Amino acid sequence: MSAFPDRAKVVIVGLGGIVGASVAHHLIERGWDDIVGIDKSGIPTDIGSTAHASDFCYTTSHDYLSVWTTQYSIDFFEKMGHYARVGGLEIARTGDDAWMEEIKRKVTSGKAFGTNVRLVSPAEIKEKFPLIEEDMVQGGMWDPDAGLVIPRSQTVAGKLVDEGEKTGKLKAFANTSAQSLIVEGGRIKGVVTHRGTITADHVIVCAGLWGRQIAEMVGEDLPVMPVDHPLTFFGPYNEFEGTGKDIGYPLLRDQGNSAYMRDTGDPKTAEGGQIEWGYYETTHPRMCHPRDILEKNQARLSPSQRDLEMEQVIEPLERAMELTPILGELGYNEGHSFNGLLQVSAAGGPSCGESQKVRGLWYCVAIWVKDGPGYGKLIADWITDGRTEIDHATIDYSRFYAHQLTEEFIEGRCYEAAQKIYFPAIHPREPYANGRNVKRSPFYEREVELGGHFMELGGWERAHGYAANEHLLEKYGNRVPVRESEWDSRHFWRVSNAEQLALSEDCGIINLSHFYMFDVEGPDHVELMEWLCAARIGGDNNVGKGIYTHFLDDEGNVRADLTVFRMADRCRIVDGADAGPRDCLYVKRVAEEKGFKVTVTDVSETFTTIGIWGPNARDNLKKVVSDPAALDPDNFPFAAIRSIEIAGKPVSALRLSYVGEQGWELHMKYEDGLAVWDALRAVGVMAVGVETYANSRRMEKSLRLQNADLLTQYNLYEADLARPKVKEADFRGKAKHLEYRARDRQPAMLCTLVMTENTDASGVKRYPVGAMPVMDPETGKTLVDSLGRISYTTSVAYGPTIGKNIALAYLPQDYCEVGRKLTVEYMSETYPAEVAGVGYQPLYDPENLKPRS
Repeated sequence: MSAFPDRAKVVIVGLGGIVGASVAHHLIERGWDDIVGIDKSGIPTDIGSTAHASDFCYTTSHDYLSVWTTQYSIDFFEKMGHYARVGGLEIARTGDDAWMEEIKRKVTSGKAFGTNVRLVSPAEIKEKFPLIEEDMVQGGMWDPDAGLVIPRSQTVAGKLVDEGEKTGKLKAFANTSAQSLIVEGGRIKGVVTHRGTITADHVIVCAGLWGRQIAEMVGEDLPVMPVDHPLTFFGPYNEFEGTGKDIGYPLLRDQGNSAYMRDTGDPKTAEGGQIEWGYYETTHPRMCHPRDILEKNQARLSPSQRDLEMEQVIEPLERAMELTPILGELGYNEGHSFNGLLQVSAAGGPSCGESQKVRGLWYCVAIWVKDGPGYGKLIADWITDGRTEIDHATIDYSRFYAHQLTEEFIEGRCYEAAQKIYFPAIHPREPYANGRNVKRSPFYEREVELGGHFMELGGWERAHGYAANEHLLEKYGNRVPVRESEWDSRHFWRVSNAEQLALSEDCGIINLSHFYMFDVEGPDHVELMEWLCAARIGGDNNVGKGIYTHFLDDEGNVRADLTVFRMADRCRIVDGADAGPRDCLYVKRVAEEKGFKVTVTDVSETFTTIGIWGPNARDNLKKVVSDPAALDPDNFPFAAIRSIEIAGKPVSALRLSYVGEQGWELHMKYEDGLAVWDALRAVGVMAVGVETYANSRRMEKSLRLQNADLLTQYNLYEADLARPKVKEADFRGKAKHLEYRARDRQPAMLCTLVMTENTDASGVKRYPVGAMPVMDPETGKTLVDSLGRISYTTSVAYGPTIGKNIALAYLPQDYCEVGRKLTVEYMSETYPAEVAGVGYQPLYDPENLKPRS
């Protein structure tokens, strides 16, 4: 063993697991050296979740990032010679039509994100997995690329560390816990262990179950929590004796029973000669805070392996025996069965990226084996380049609000997530039940009185529609279809579409309190924003304007979409609730790195926003302002900001629209919001739910949404949001932006599609939610552009004004033609669609309304 170092470029805490080992490997691939890895256990780990993981990999997921990391990891394992691509089945039991629908949805998502999954019949399931009772299943999904890491991911982790050490670029130290982290001036400076202190420029926390305890050393928390996972074994099972295989049959998931099973291969292999059956508890999952995990010398089995009581699993196990009777015929291996701890997330995904408080401290936690190497690459690229080839906004640690990092919030959300690891199917719009009512607008009680249908974003309660407006369905009901499919109508309120139609004939106000706002002020505030923004911010002519713009990354791709209020003494950034915390931290850190003298202040809860839009917005707003003439078009041009007064309260009005109608965003102090709301309501202005703003009308307007339609895989020209001229001032990503501008044509363009028919095989009209693959009707293949990017719908909503389902999707250039016939797939059924607009091309655009950009 090497002498314990006192200096390193990078320290990896938790080197012994598949994630830490993968991070080390990929850092070396990117040219890093002088890496030190430590682990509180052996290397590879003998106590972490990698030591007892089931090691199976399915490629299916309903989000592209998860599919990408799994596909990368499978290829990585296979290239190392440690993957058995035996395939995997997922079944729906006879009578469980809801789960069959979920399987169809998974197949659709698989096609959208480039997997090879397909539907299979009961006969084919029986052929591939003879242990199953054929009459117990109605159908299922086959994933030919699913399989098992062999002989174990633990072995792979050890091999990666050994290879890293042989290069001389990695030094590994087992049984070496991080006791504390050294932080100076807001930057990581090192790690203290019982062996000594290592100073370092970067520390990467890959400590899995113990990650929260490392984060606590710098006063942070991670929104993840360990939960018991019952893992049982039955045997002996000698079907594959003499084959030398680690697994013989395909993997089997019975997610309607929240369970899975597999054989363990030849009895002579490490864990062979058994059937493994695993279960995720759906009613009372057993959570465990990391501080309560025993130490190695205290645990009977292992710190991450706890005793299993048969009562935990008896009911689902009996159901499993009905499906696969072999479980009842074999002996139960009580001594081998246990509860293995694994991580669940309060935020629906891993927590990765740089600490919010400490520069150079990075987290990579809540990663399953199937994604380990993929996340190793993501982190290595992220640290090296400041970006990743796949958009990582959904797992970025900087996205979290302070309230999402409190212990009570984490515990509640993680408990809810643990109940849904496998079951039930998670709807794309499904709200959390825990951690609600954290933030309320100043007019929340008024919305309650109106019968608001509330959802939550960034902690803010947002009404998507109001029961008080249901009378509108008497007028507009023939234009607002009844959604016969429960799945299509779940978490959607029909009144929302009626509100939109009423707004277009008169006007309405929309609660926009969820906007994330922060001020940038100080001597260099304009210079900083000029560097960050693709649009021109500087110049006296921009004072008093709201400037719609974007942040680009170094590759010239879109990383943020926002509006900058150019005020006399500051810039106020108005951002989306889900992107705001990340963008605010980014602005602070760019200022630090480049030495700009500015102060960045979160004012999201200091101010509130109401949108008023519609053909009669000006007339109604004039009724409540102290100077009605100030609202005349000659006095108040588009994109201008003016100070007005409503109900004696000062209001900053921005003439801008995200709903395809004339009107304003009204910004005021939080405590003044109720008076402004009441004043507008008193003159008869209708309250309209945020559904119109966030989904249906903005889709009719072909308006893009950050983290959905705007991603770091695409540039501003492909999104058709680039300015006619590139500003003279330098800005991040400008060189690449100019390079893209010089192309004869872009590899892809964001297009607006409409479904020309939406009737399914049962005669039911469908209103899709979630991602759908976009396919060539002649070949039936999902479209892929020249850079290998897959075409899928990034947004979808029903547009009541045009009476059609609308979707946005990036299409290869050869398909970017208005009227081009395509197909989309929803719940494994194919529907015709056509290109209605290439680039920014609204389907609905009232007279005299200028486009937002």
